[in-house]
Amino acid sequence: MKLLVIPVFVLAALSLGLGAPAPAFAKLAANPHRHKAAKVKAAPVPTVATVAPPAANDTANILNLDLSTGGRVVIALRPDKAPNHVARIKQLVRAHFYDGLVFHRVIEGFMAQTGDPKGTGEGGSSLPDLKAEFNDLPHLRGTVSAARTDAPDTANSQFFICFLPVMKLDGKYTVFGRVTQGMPFVDKIELGEPPANPSKIIHAWMAADGQNAVAVPLPVPAPVTAVPPAVPAADPAAAPAK
Repeated sequence: MKLLVIPVFVLAALSLGLGAPAPAFAKLAANPHRHKAAKVKAAPVPTVATVAPPAANDTANILNLDLSTGGRVVIALRPDKAPNHVARIKQLVRAHFYDGLVFHRVIEGFMAQTGDPKGTGEGGSSLPDLKAEFNDLPHLRGTVSAARTDAPDTANSQFFICFLPVMKLDGKYTVFGRVTQGMPFVDKIELGEPPANPSKIIHAWMAADGQNAVAVPLPVPAPVTAVPPAVPAADPAAAPAK
């Protein structure tokens, strides 16, 4: 009987398992297109509406408010979101309309409202009211938004600055800017409805114009001509005979 001679290196390989069938994971590695592991989807990241200020050199849309509370508040206007409101603010600022006006309604943890020459919340400029431009900008700390009555298209000259986020106002008031510097001076505005000693805007000016720009008067509204009452036509039957 012949003996089967097995080389030593083969015996060594068998003892180490090198000649055994490849394990399952090795087969998967050799063919990556088979039995792909299910991709684990990352949890969605909550999106928060952002208020991107204009570029630092966009002085055409930088509003400065020098307040009686001791400093300057810098506001980035958003003509991309509320072009008509921004245009109105610029026009009023250039007329020095806001200079000397008080913050007549200031509620702690809510907002500070100004822009009424009467100081009661019932006044406005001589310009017509604006159509609402509700947008996706949120009411966050420092948001600047147009004040109005219960009717949506009644914003004119008044606006408010939020002390804290007030999301319930989103989509119901026209946001046209946000404070980028000077919120501590907003925080110091005297509280009250109305305040006993109201804080005021000393001077409002556009960065593009400079602090000492000459006032540009608002257009004089056309006088309203009284329409005479209608006179009923004479009754032909009552006309005297010729």
